[in-house]
Amino acid sequence: MIARRVAEGLAEYGLISPMDAVLAPDETLAPARTLSLYCDLLLRGNEKMNLTAITDPEQVAELHMLDCAALLTVADFSGQPAVIDVGTGAGFPGLVLKVLEPGIRLTLLDSLGKRVEWLSQVAPFLGAPDVACIHGRGEEQAHHPALRDHFDFAVSRAVAELSLLTELCLPFVKVGGKFLAMKGPDCQGELEAAGRAISLLGGRVCPPVPYRIPGTELRRQVVVVEKVSPTPKGYPRRYARMKKKPL
Repeated sequence: MIARRVAEGLAEYGLISPMDAVLAPDETLAPARTLSLYCDLLLRGNEKMNLTAITDPEQVAELHMLDCAALLTVADFSGQPAVIDVGTGAGFPGLVLKVLEPGIRLTLLDSLGKRVEWLSQVAPFLGAPDVACIHGRGEEQAHHPALRDHFDFAVSRAVAELSLLTELCLPFVKVGGKFLAMKGPDCQGELEAAGRAISLLGGRVCPPVPYRIPGTELRRQVVVVEKVSPTPKGYPRRYARMKKKPL
């Protein structure tokens, strides 16, 4: 049962008690059941569009749901923070965080219209009708007055170099907020290469936070960038410029 697998993983993270995961009364399993439903909807949607390369339900539970849930062990998402997930794809990690921490004021941003439409249909089924789903490119939306310097957290699990991700994501974050980038276990070189970009864009690197996906031997880490000063005007640049001349 996928819900049980998710509940066990949440207990291993310390997000629910081990006893709750074993006894699993209805109210304890509720978030895990919702994530199980998310898994089902993802795999159904994947039959019509490219949402995930992972099609085994248990692997979806581990490599998507539990992987994303790790962010709740890295930062405090209580208190109704404003969160933007840049390049969200099928809603990872943002929609998982919203299921587990319903008070989050979540914005999902993606450049593919079909995915955004799918997310806007799926979110209400997961008990999250208030999620804002935006179709657009990060480098353009980050200049929008209603979005720039607005969020307590920007999160991303996008596969891109950290210097590029920082330029895309940090402009959305208010001073005092954080950008959380989900990365693999060996990203030290990438982090060092992004040092200049992070400083220029108003960020300060905090120690990366390592974790292991429960029930697996897979290790990941979260790069944490605190926003300490406003991002200078003109950033982010056009995507082609970012790719051609990284900061």
